[in-house]
Amino acid sequence: MIDALVSLLADRQPACGTTKVMAIDGPSGAGKTDLSRAVADATGAAVLGVDRFVPGWHGLGEVPRILADLLGQVCVGGPASARLWDWEADRPGAVESMPPVPLLVLDGCGSGSRLVRPFLSLLVWVDAPAPLRHERAIARDGDAYAPWWDVWAAQERELFTAEGTQAAADVRLTSA
Repeated sequence: MIDALVSLLADRQPACGTTKVMAIDGPSGAGKTDLSRAVADATGAAVLGVDRFVPGWHGLGEVPRILADLLGQVCVGGPASARLWDWEADRPGAVESMPPVPLLVLDGCGSGSRLVRPFLSLLVWVDAPAPLRHERAIARDGDAYAPWWDVWAAQERELFTAEGTQAAADVRLTSA
């Protein structure tokens, strides 16, 4: 699977200046981060964890704008920067800068949204059965995520439906 994605990406042109951008989108616990790491290991790509920029538990709908702003900076060849979210303090955090890179993988919910798609060379949708996703997410983030699962899942459904992300994906995968 990784070889097929890498090959598909190699055949694509950069859509964000000189940077090829692959978005790996899908609901929480689907396996996006594992896939992002595997792609990065195979290609040397930089990985941008989208959840680091989401402004809090109710802020998933802001992701398309945040990423479009960030990728707009990448597109013109300069270093890009965006404000991180300090999840422990539940408030805006530091500004992170990212130098230009030839290949960037966006790992996270909302990375395949309409505002982001013009910058993408490849959009991958990853999903898994809801009980498995829940189990993985709670194992990964524990008690900090447990009370927010339903709030986050509702935002995901709303965002993915409004954006048509799954239907727009170049590749659709189901993890197990």
